[in-house]
Amino acid sequence: MRRFFSFFYFVAFISLTSIETTVAQEVKSKVETAFATFSKHPSIQHGTASLTVLNSKTGEVVYAKNDLQGLATASTLKVITSITALDLLGSDFQFETKLDYTGQIDSLGTLHGNLIVSGFGDPTLGSDRYAETKADVILAKWVAAIKNLGIKEIKGMLIADDKLYNGYDVPNTWMWGDIGNYYGAGISSLNWKENKTGINFIVGRPGQAARMQPTEQLPFYTLINEVKTGAAGSGDKVYGYSGPYAKKVVLRGTYGSDLKKTIEISVPDPALHLGYDLMKALAQDSIVLTDSVTTAKRLMNIDSLVLMEGQRVNIVSHKSPRLAEVVHWFNQKSINLYGEALLKLIGGISANNFDTEESAELISKYWQNKLTIPPSAIHTFDGSGLSPQNRVTTAAMGKIMHYAKSRPWFADFYKSLPTINKTSMKSGTIGGVLGYTGYQKAADGQEYTFSLLVNNYHGPASQMRQRMFRLLDVLK
Repeated sequence: MRRFFSFFYFVAFISLTSIETTVAQEVKSKVETAFATFSKHPSIQHGTASLTVLNSKTGEVVYAKNDLQGLATASTLKVITSITALDLLGSDFQFETKLDYTGQIDSLGTLHGNLIVSGFGDPTLGSDRYAETKADVILAKWVAAIKNLGIKEIKGMLIADDKLYNGYDVPNTWMWGDIGNYYGAGISSLNWKENKTGINFIVGRPGQAARMQPTEQLPFYTLINEVKTGAAGSGDKVYGYSGPYAKKVVLRGTYGSDLKKTIEISVPDPALHLGYDLMKALAQDSIVLTDSVTTAKRLMNIDSLVLMEGQRVNIVSHKSPRLAEVVHWFNQKSINLYGEALLKLIGGISANNFDTEESAELISKYWQNKLTIPPSAIHTFDGSGLSPQNRVTTAAMGKIMHYAKSRPWFADFYKSLPTINKTSMKSGTIGGVLGYTGYQKAADGQEYTFSLLVNNYHGPASQMRQRMFRLLDVLK
């Protein structure tokens, strides 16, 4: 009887394996046909398309074409940054920001010393995306903690300590036309309000000047407005031009006459922005600051860092949302700042190195050690995908995406992926580049992990997206 059942299970196993093999062959044939049709379209006659499809259960390659060719990733690179950070630190990691003072508090409530906000890379500080990180919430908490110490006057400086990353940094390979805008905001160890600010416009007739109305006044730079009113339906074609510590920010382009939108630009010194906001919040509670607002970087530049010396006493510490929640908005809204913050965190944790490009190399080495992925398959220069010089193979991206499925934090990562075309996947787009990477469950229950990149396509992005969707639909 035992032999009979053993034989029965053996036959069942062979039959199931045969069915799975047949299904895999059918899917491969469908994807192969769909990719051939996709590749013949004139829009990529002078471009390149790469596709890797894996069996999510086994990791076996279902289909691959041009999968070993390094291509620009755009924001699909964010999945690699996310997975690396989660694998190194886990879902529960939190950034910390400290509010300290130096000196002494006398009996009249005068602090004879400095007030110091020390940053350690939290990209969510002052962000409106979380209830506990909103600027007014954090400032109110800090002011209340200062008042609880009995401080009524500060005879010293308010210092935003941003020295951990050597001040405000923008990746070397980012484009000039990007870094003055919200999506091109650089990274500081003391970020504030996602390192951006808003500007509204009052329009005139098409061709006439559009009058600007900043949402907040920041005295450390000057806005130069060259924006004109655009025709109805022309939308937002406003660009900011600036750089780290710029004294002037130039606004150029057109703002549609029927547009109702706040334009967001990057701030040249986010740590100083935080300092000014805290000073204003203190003043509203009648706490007087007799000296100036500055940053650690600015003090270093004038050789006056001695002003920061002295025993620091912690007033209160702020912790960011969990890493899982940071990754959620990082992928859902494709926030480039979060990618650069995670990249520097990875570099710091791995090798006490906060240099952007060297941290990117550390990610490549991490996956070489973890999954034997060749370093040339992940050749990147930032953590967000905004650099047009990034090159990654879909084979490497697909392998890392498959690895994520086996990790205890995978549910958090999966939730961070947007739903696009009824598929859980991360998109990416920069000039001439479109990409998608994610997970698909087919109607028959089979699950697939895929990465699709297209470089140097021609024609409207909207039409290319639809062709890519039709290609990926064969996995459904």
